[in-house]
Amino acid sequence: MIFTKRMSLEDKRFYSHVFRLVMPMAVQNLINVGVTSTDVIMLGKVGETALSGVSLANQIYFILSLLYFGLTSGACVLTAQYWGKKDTRTIEKVMGMSFRISILAGIVFAAAAFFFPYQLMRIFTTDEAVIAAGISYLKIVAFSYVLSAFTNVYLNIIRSIEQVVIATIVYGTSLAANIILNAIFIFGLFGAPAMGAAGAALGTLCSRAVEVVIVIFYAVKINHVVKIRFKDWFVKDKALAKDFFTYAFPVLLNEIAWGAGMAAISAIVGHLGSSAVAAHSVAQVCRQLSMVIGFGISSATAIMIGKAIGEKKEELAREYGKKFVKIAIVCGIGGGLLILAISPFVRSMLNLTPLAKSYLTAMMFIMSYYVVGQSINTTLIVGVFRAGGDTRFGLILDVGVMWLCSILGAAVGAFVIGIPMPWVYILLCSDEIIKIPFSIYRYKTYKWLNNVTR
Repeated sequence: MIFTKRMSLEDKRFYSHVFRLVMPMAVQNLINVGVTSTDVIMLGKVGETALSGVSLANQIYFILSLLYFGLTSGACVLTAQYWGKKDTRTIEKVMGMSFRISILAGIVFAAAAFFFPYQLMRIFTTDEAVIAAGISYLKIVAFSYVLSAFTNVYLNIIRSIEQVVIATIVYGTSLAANIILNAIFIFGLFGAPAMGAAGAALGTLCSRAVEVVIVIFYAVKINHVVKIRFKDWFVKDKALAKDFFTYAFPVLLNEIAWGAGMAAISAIVGHLGSSAVAAHSVAQVCRQLSMVIGFGISSATAIMIGKAIGEKKEELAREYGKKFVKIAIVCGIGGGLLILAISPFVRSMLNLTPLAKSYLTAMMFIMSYYVVGQSINTTLIVGVFRAGGDTRFGLILDVGVMWLCSILGAAVGAFVIGIPMPWVYILLCSDEIIKIPFSIYRYKTYKWLNNVTR
């Protein structure tokens, strides 16, 4: 009885801590989906061309955002464990290194989007009308890329030290600004010109600027635990830099390769016609909506297991891993059921052609099982494995399965064999299901459990 009661109290503390971490991050993910949904819904009212153009143009930022996420997720392998040791000075140095790399990447992507928008859009489609809409979007939104670099790095790093509420405030304010400004600039409200796709870009740029202002205020006036020090952007610490490269670089490569894979998927879909592109853009938003809690679970997994390892509580880290896998399965099934439930409402709400709606019906069904696999794999690869410094395995599994199985199979099916679009989409979404047995096997070996602090 005493043992049962003690375990019950431990479980209560565990789930209470998980809830405090996950809910703000789930709200953040929901807000981020809301920003994307705003563009989709408003541009869906304008027409398929504007919606398709912006959807494809956003693949540039999608790759960049994954670079930011990969960089900070890799950095959090170190910061979460150093947080367990209460070594905040090292965390500040890691954050400085992350700023240096991310801002440089933002400048490169912004220059490419501003000076070569036509060439970038041609990667995804040959439809000149869709390309034109994408160009008008890219020429404006490019200026937001560096702003996003600063915001993403800071909020993701302090998330690893269990400061998660501020990101909810930042992204919530940004969503409100984005909705209002998008409506004004896209449709020409209050005397403003109706800018269509370009209006969506201007609304996004302004909302990113709002994010930066809030983050700077919080970093300077409120957060005294981990501070932004400009000198850390140029810090020279060979031992820490080696650790950063060892654990963060595989994660960075993983996210870039995964992002390039998602861009390749968009390119394959883009060459199947604007109806397929429009349906795919809507299905992706629904997938993100269904995974808001799942992504929050994976982040909480990395924070709690990383901290436990940093405190040299390896057995506790193992116990956390078991519990988070169970939670991921439940969240994945719930996300799949959510997609099936909202599918009829989504189809009726948007101004899509009959062909696009038929594609969307098939895609939503496929996404309903895809998210179950994604929830499990994300919790294991992004949460459990990265928390223990096992970053190379995720790189090999993610990149290998995505490129050699789903993308290669879909490309051959679409352009060589000529199978129908829904079957192409099944192949494109096969990677998460294929990865499950490999992820679970790796988890059971406990090779992921390593203390990487000095």
